[in-house]
Amino acid sequence: MIEKRDFYINGQWVAPAAANDFQVINPSTEEPCAVISLGDAADTNAAVAAAKAALPGWMATPPAERIAMVEKLIEVYKTRTEDLAQAMSAEMGAPIDMARTQQVGAGIFHLINFVKAAKNFDFEAPLGDHAPSDRIIREAVGVAGLITPWNWPMNQITLKVGAAAVAGCTMVLKPSEQSPLNAMIFAEMMDEAGFPAGVFNLVNGDGVGVGSQLSGHPDVDMISFTGSTRAGTAISKNAADTLKKVHLELGGKGANVIFDDADEKAVKRGVLHMMNNTGQSCNAPSRMLVQKGIYDQAVETAAAVASAVTVGVASEEGRHIGPVVNELQFNKIQDLIQKGIDEGAKLVAGGTGRPDGVNQGFFVKPTVFADVNNQMIVAREEIFGPVLTMIPFETEEEAIEIANDTPYGLTNYVQTQDPARANRLARKLRSGMVEMNGQSRSAGAPFGGMKQSGNGREGGLFGLEDFLEIKAVGGWAAE
Repeated sequence: MIEKRDFYINGQWVAPAAANDFQVINPSTEEPCAVISLGDAADTNAAVAAAKAALPGWMATPPAERIAMVEKLIEVYKTRTEDLAQAMSAEMGAPIDMARTQQVGAGIFHLINFVKAAKNFDFEAPLGDHAPSDRIIREAVGVAGLITPWNWPMNQITLKVGAAAVAGCTMVLKPSEQSPLNAMIFAEMMDEAGFPAGVFNLVNGDGVGVGSQLSGHPDVDMISFTGSTRAGTAISKNAADTLKKVHLELGGKGANVIFDDADEKAVKRGVLHMMNNTGQSCNAPSRMLVQKGIYDQAVETAAAVASAVTVGVASEEGRHIGPVVNELQFNKIQDLIQKGIDEGAKLVAGGTGRPDGVNQGFFVKPTVFADVNNQMIVAREEIFGPVLTMIPFETEEEAIEIANDTPYGLTNYVQTQDPARANRLARKLRSGMVEMNGQSRSAGAPFGGMKQSGNGREGGLFGLEDFLEIKAVGGWAAE
């Protein structure tokens, strides 16, 4: 078994202040694959103190040099891709091929885009031609507490660390205790890249412990959190006393609106997108809204596509989906599937229990409910598993009403061959992102939501700006 009890603080791997072992469970086998330590207040305080001490020097480092450090990190990243893939596959259940491509690939993608954005970014610029002696300076928010989830671990770590590093922030990362191994490899990469001591620190822990200590810490200037809406609410309350900046990327219940003129692959594309990463994505298209003229055929197609999705052990190569992350999530998903059955939704694929022939691991059947109405629990709650709900609609106006009738507002999807209608929907859907006809957002596009899906944006220029404060200077002297 892997033993990784130390934390990375002030450029060194150090033992925890107090022993507090935590077993990391492989969700494919339900057996421990590693043991880490959960930190306590002494560890958190040490990491924050290191970040605070390193802040003046890192902020004063010219942006070009900070960018060069991230470029060095990218080169180191390329040498550790298989290590990262194996770690994420074992600890959170991403099938190894998917871990190598999507999970690992997301991280380097974001780092490259931050470098591109930063090279064209004015950290200091005149206010305008009308005010030659006014200067706008964009400087680091300060010490940033970064709290990341288990579902897309390297994606979220790089979205936060890359932006913070380029902006001149120092940081303390608390990765999910469910998927900490990839984060510890990332800490080794930051060390190899040569970031100064204290700029990046890592303390493992849970949300109640290290997470709460960071969000309430008087020397932490910003919290960037990705996770559940419930946890985001708790973090906001805990952070309020110190008035720190809080960035939240939270849950979703995305609508995928399929009109009767959608392309022939729209339904299949939507089902496979939903099942990707075993449904464990906050921006998953989990509510498929289908116009009544094609609804019956869409249900038939969705059921067939979902039934053809295979489920398998994460360590095996192939295009299957893996287990969900842990027993808690497995039980929650099973309960919600049963609630859908009890509410009268029509089960057309999957259902409760493990797939046939599987008696070990947190594996969930790819499940599709048809004839759902938007007031059912399965249409309201974020299930975070491979479960799709299908809802019929008649008119464009009805589709918009159903899609927006949710406390969430992260990503919505539109499938239509009518360009004017597509653009109308994009304007009217209340979400931070809208993707149309299978076209994902481009490099550097902002990721983030509205309503209970959070605030702030990640990625590219927009993500960089979230880690910067704006300083207005009058009477700037010409040099």
